[in-house]
Amino acid sequence: MRVTVLGAGVIGLTVADELIRRGHTVAVVDPHPARGASYAAAGMLSPAAEVWHGEEEILRLGTASLALWPALADRLGVELRTAPTLLVGYDAGDLQQVERQAALVGGLGGRATLLDRAAVRACEPVLARVAGAASLEGEMSVDPRAVCAALLARIPVVSGDPGGADVTVVATGACLPEPWAGLVRGVRGEILRVRSDDPPTHTVRGWVGGEPIYLVPRGNGEVVVGATAEEHQAPPVVTAGGVHRLLTAGRTLWPGLDRAELVESTARDRPATADGRPLIGPSGADGVVLAAGHHRHGVLLAPLTARLVADLLDGAAVDPSVDPRRLITAGKERHVDHAQR
Repeated sequence: MRVTVLGAGVIGLTVADELIRRGHTVAVVDPHPARGASYAAAGMLSPAAEVWHGEEEILRLGTASLALWPALADRLGVELRTAPTLLVGYDAGDLQQVERQAALVGGLGGRATLLDRAAVRACEPVLARVAGAASLEGEMSVDPRAVCAALLARIPVVSGDPGGADVTVVATGACLPEPWAGLVRGVRGEILRVRSDDPPTHTVRGWVGGEPIYLVPRGNGEVVVGATAEEHQAPPVVTAGGVHRLLTAGRTLWPGLDRAELVESTARDRPATADGRPLIGPSGADGVVLAAGHHRHGVLLAPLTARLVADLLDGAAVDPSVDPRRLITAGKERHVDHAQR
């Protein structure tokens, strides 16, 4: 088929790459490739750390996508960091949150090993004295900027739609065109990048006095510190309050942050849906497929999204848990109900 992919973030580019591999002719359209949410993303491939009550389906989807990442990374020539994720509780109340998360993951068939204070210290000595943690085995991380750069080296991107496509895949993140714009809302996330001569060796996620925080090490001493989450209507900008919250929680958990060089602060909108699951499949309009609404999970779910879109074009059934029509239909029903009232 002739396919136009709207959006050159990690989702659009990964979808395009898979479609090209399957023999389709693909044009990717984006005036600012790889500059949206993918540019700010930390790149945690952490389905167990992401799952929460009411979002259990994310663990299934994320685990399936995680299994596809080694082959994708190898093909693109990008590094996968494979040390376990540490889910850390700074104080006793935070540790209860960790224990609840570990119990949920274990109940859903995942692997989460509780660590006491001494075991955390032995595993990650640069951290402060914390109450405890859980080790999430099998999780990874990747640099989304490196992934997008590798994909852009393989896939040409144009600024305007050339037309003539048999199918259009909409992968424009938090800004979907009409009539689908209302299916996704922007949730602002602010992140910091620092450089340290004593960084953590694991992805560290957790809570400090109830404040969520993560530290994601890269090569060359870079560490991503994130991230805030705010519902808002304005364009995403870095705020003094957001930076303060990240630095306060981050330096409490990792005292070496005080000595790190502040390299960058970035804000982007995460594309969130009403039920927390992405939109991957038929849009309700002929010849238009959605690949959007991934919220916090875009990098993790990129290879699975690519496979699902390509399978759909090859005639497979859509996965009902991510079928966009679940929200499109619900929206129409609410509209009719409101009109009748």
